[in-house]
Amino acid sequence: MSKNKLNLTLPSIAANVNGPDATSPPNKTPSDPAVHASVVSGAYSEDVIAKMQQMQLDDTTRRRLESFLEQKQRVGGLLQAEDLEKLGELGAGNGGVVIKVRHKPTGIIMARKLIHLEVKPAIKNQIMRELEVLNQCFSPQIVGFFGSFYSDGELSIAMEYMDGGSLDLVLKQIDRIPEKILAKITSEVLKGLSYLRELHQIIHRDVKPSNILINSHGEIKLCDFGVSGQLIDSMANSFVGTRSYMSPERLQGIHYSVQSDIWSLGLSLVEMALGLYPIPPPDYASLAQKFGAQFTEIAPHRVASPITKSPKSAGVGNGRQLAIFDLLEHIVNEPPPRLPQGLFSDEFVAFVDSCLKKNPDERADLKSLIVHPWIVQAEQDNVDIAGWICKTMNLTPTSATLKPK
Repeated sequence: MSKNKLNLTLPSIAANVNGPDATSPPNKTPSDPAVHASVVSGAYSEDVIAKMQQMQLDDTTRRRLESFLEQKQRVGGLLQAEDLEKLGELGAGNGGVVIKVRHKPTGIIMARKLIHLEVKPAIKNQIMRELEVLNQCFSPQIVGFFGSFYSDGELSIAMEYMDGGSLDLVLKQIDRIPEKILAKITSEVLKGLSYLRELHQIIHRDVKPSNILINSHGEIKLCDFGVSGQLIDSMANSFVGTRSYMSPERLQGIHYSVQSDIWSLGLSLVEMALGLYPIPPPDYASLAQKFGAQFTEIAPHRVASPITKSPKSAGVGNGRQLAIFDLLEHIVNEPPPRLPQGLFSDEFVAFVDSCLKKNPDERADLKSLIVHPWIVQAEQDNVDIAGWICKTMNLTPTSATLKPK
């Protein structure tokens, strides 16, 4: 594909997302005793209750999900800026800042995302209507939503507070994330993507380390998924950072689907495993610095170069970055990134390779990835995610951390 065929315009979700509507579960009666009485009696639709009943949750996970729903009931449906006390800044998201707040009427700690929007009233109203979908998203792998409101040119989205932060912040504390931890994280991300797709016909559209959150209970949750096409279109000019995780077909402005999320997941996994963004590919010196003796003892015979460098990317793998247009052209025109063989398990390398196919028709889908040997093994492994994140981020372990599966 020639350079002039790159289309950097973000297509609207309505024009690009196709797929069959999920059928409603046959039983919509909230009679399952596993659903707490306070949840059943709350202001949740029978459809939400039925979807909760469909989930195969262990007791600890179910109790934590119910606990959030009870908090959501206490907060009620009306949020106001004057009710939120700022406690500190958590980071920056797409087009806005995320701060830690306390809901003064209830004392509940939340994460408040503020997005500056200068839009017409009709667009603002449509965005608020589209965000209502978040009230129907209840999953252990999706960050909880308390509500949203618009005031003084800013959209506020109040979300569940995840004390471990996002995985990009975790990467700033350590050189890279161990493979066993990444396998558990990936298993949860796949469950979250499947939930959004199968029960809400939503593709995430922005999978990357900063949109994968973790807490001291060991829970992994997705945030910032594309429920509002109008919001994404209104923020299109602020999406430069996100484009570096977009799939080749999306960068070219052609039809894309949930397969685009699979590319973004694969690229994120390479970044988190290596501890650096893998486009352009890291050179020998960068890998030697990251992995030390583990790398130098097996290189150059057992470690394959992640990809063959093009002249444009030569010499920029050691800490230098491509200009944004050259980076996007590289994603579209050059071979995809690969994990260096010899540093990771064959199953992990194969998993990533199946995600990073340039042709979306050749890319693995959600169903096949969930049963991939690397993920199946992760489900069987006894890995203490809660203990790892508490140690990594210097958090106080909670008294009710999730037991490793």
